[in-house]
Amino acid sequence: MKKLVSVVSLVTLLAFSLMASPKTALKSLEDLTGKWSGSFIITMDGETKDDAAYMVLKQTGTELTGTAGPDASQQWPIEKGKVEGNKATFEVNADGPLLKFELTLADGHLKGDAKAEHDGHTLKAAVDLQRKKE
Repeated sequence: MKKLVSVVSLVTLLAFSLMASPKTALKSLEDLTGKWSGSFIITMDGETKDDAAYMVLKQTGTELTGTAGPDASQQWPIEKGKVEGNKATFEVNADGPLLKFELTLADGHLKGDAKAEHDGHTLKAAVDLQRKKE
């Protein structure tokens, strides 16, 4: 009986702590704020092209803002950015196609895909970014 009471108490405490701070439960394992750069390998119409990506991210709780582009001199604003756990999703309107990013933070890399549709063509890019050291 004592064991059952202890288990119920522990579960109750855990539930109250999650209800008291739901933003903490959704917070990423690591703050994504900073400058990130790396590869952006584009596939469109069966053709593959190596390119680069550069992002300046600002995370506030689960909100993600900032800019993204091929390099530091060519950037577009990040829209609808959010972080849930170790996953980041956002959109970038790069003077034409709307790129939708789905990235995961693992081992110091932000990896995932960017997808867009433009003039009847589907673009997909494999993204692999690392935080730039200041």
